[in-house]
Amino acid sequence: MLMSFQPYSQEHLTAIAAGALAVAALIIAGRCSANGRRLATALLATANLAAYPLNLAAWLAHGGNPPLENLLPLHLCDIAAITAGFALITKHPALCALTYFWGLAATLQALLTPALGVGFPNWPFVTFFIHHFAIVGAALYLPLVDGWRPRRPLWSDPLRVYGWSVAYLVFVLAVNRLLQTNFGFASRPPDKPSLIDHLGPWPWYLFSMQAIALCLFLLLALPHRRAG
Repeated sequence: MLMSFQPYSQEHLTAIAAGALAVAALIIAGRCSANGRRLATALLATANLAAYPLNLAAWLAHGGNPPLENLLPLHLCDIAAITAGFALITKHPALCALTYFWGLAATLQALLTPALGVGFPNWPFVTFFIHHFAIVGAALYLPLVDGWRPRRPLWSDPLRVYGWSVAYLVFVLAVNRLLQTNFGFASRPPDKPSLIDHLGPWPWYLFSMQAIALCLFLLLALPHRRAG
């Protein structure tokens, strides 16, 4: 069944509510007991690591001829999901930092203004929200349950993540030029309305995006300023 996605429709708001409840349940379970923490961590890590194959299967089952952007895991949220899965398993500080800052500065915005062409009950709709809520869930779970905190000085992790973000942008610009794709929306704005529409024409919106990203990363570090 082919149904077009409409931002802030009942299906969109329902998906956001369901995802928020699922994330809250995992965080509560993780904080309640050791067994709950092991189960919640396993579920969240699995959701992140399974996000790409689930999305791929959903688009292939959807039929037609999906574009490369839906077949290759090169959007920032694809990479963020893989990063989040391994961050939950390994607790590696660099992976945790990437998950936290990318998840709350970028993926959260993708949930509010999804670049999604199909609506419910199509499988790509379902896997899109599972994918993105898994990242946001991991970004919240790491500090709230696992006790992760940015390294000192407090600006160091935001700047490291910003450096990786710039490297990602350069990489996808090269890939987009080679494959005629639009990974990271680095070559043109998404077809659906988004924040990018208010940041000027290409390529100037890329500079605006990077400035906003750096500000958000620094702001996201502030809640941890009193942590030891």
